[in-house]
Amino acid sequence: MPVAPDPSEIFERAVEEGERRLDQPMLELVSTSFIAGFTVVFGIVALGIVHAFVEPQFGKIATIAGALAFGVSLVFLVVGRAELFNENFYDPVAKAVDADSWMVSKLLRLWSVTFAVNLVGGVLMAYIFSVHGVLPKGAVHALRTFATEFVHRPAITEFAAAIVGGALVVLLSFLLEAVNSVGSRIAMAYIVGVLLTLGPFDHVVVTMLHVVFGMLFGAPIGLVKLAETTALVTAGNLVGGLGLVTFTHITQAMGARESGG
Repeated sequence: MPVAPDPSEIFERAVEEGERRLDQPMLELVSTSFIAGFTVVFGIVALGIVHAFVEPQFGKIATIAGALAFGVSLVFLVVGRAELFNENFYDPVAKAVDADSWMVSKLLRLWSVTFAVNLVGGVLMAYIFSVHGVLPKGAVHALRTFATEFVHRPAITEFAAAIVGGALVVLLSFLLEAVNSVGSRIAMAYIVGVLLTLGPFDHVVVTMLHVVFGMLFGAPIGLVKLAETTALVTAGNLVGGLGLVTFTHITQAMGARESGG
């Protein structure tokens, strides 16, 4: 039976992957970020369809069923090696720490391009799904309802949910470096995808695309509210993703290095 890698070995794997991500040619970065954006939309749509199908007969069970449906989108992302904002926090920061350099320009390039192009790909796919008749009426209603609920949560609730969401997604990055098989990577991605949706906990790209779907389907949401939600969730993702997970796991690895473990 394979032995799980220790923290220092996981860190070394993360450094290698972080170097690859930071040194991507712009064309590759844009392409993988675009793919990630429209791939996430398939999960959102699956969530809406399954929730609408299950809720009339089984009520609250629809929340669990929808989460189980959404989980496949993170599997697609991980298997396809697509680039999702927030998911790419741990590995690049590990590389920066290993190089004893802030690497500010490279990190900002990676994160800003990923964030922007994730949204371009996602919004384009959302527009395609919004064409009349593509989705069943029940799914349209469910997606409109989800969007309205997201933007009307109290600010402190949204921020806290974003901290949890950011921590979950970056935890996935760490766990992917800790497993050795494709099957294990698929399992990790699916579990995190389900947990992310059960909250629902906020990942800024997923949340924004939820809100965009609502706007496309007639939810009374303006651009100002979209911007406010985006800023709040991004801040929470940074606290949870960089603060709670990235830096704590990196300090764990540094401690293991010093002790020789």
